[in-house]
Amino acid sequence: MTTPTTPTTSTRIDLHLRVRVQPGRRDEFLAFLREAIPFYESPGGIEVRLLEDLHDDHRFIELVLYENREVYERDQRRVEGDPEMGRWLARWRELLAAPPTVEVYGLRSPV
Repeated sequence: MTTPTTPTTSTRIDLHLRVRVQPGRRDEFLAFLREAIPFYESPGGIEVRLLEDLHDDHRFIELVLYENREVYERDQRRVEGDPEMGRWLARWRELLAAPPTVEVYGLRSPV
């Protein structure tokens, strides 16, 4: 049996936020992200991308790409304790039909 390993501090971390937007609020969601992404990326080492479900235009995956584990951990502290981030996230949650599914991946070589 293989033991899972913890990504090193130099490994890129990818956060996937699988979301469904409330009916009729798709355009509002996209406008919100255009406004929010510069704030999300402002500490540096963070890039946000958006994937849209080709069969359901109210389902998305927000990809938050962290340069390394240190940047990811710093941003998690911001998510947990920064009041301004809290306000952004509250606005984001109001647009969602249900809580997001959160998945965190570390970039890994297959060997």
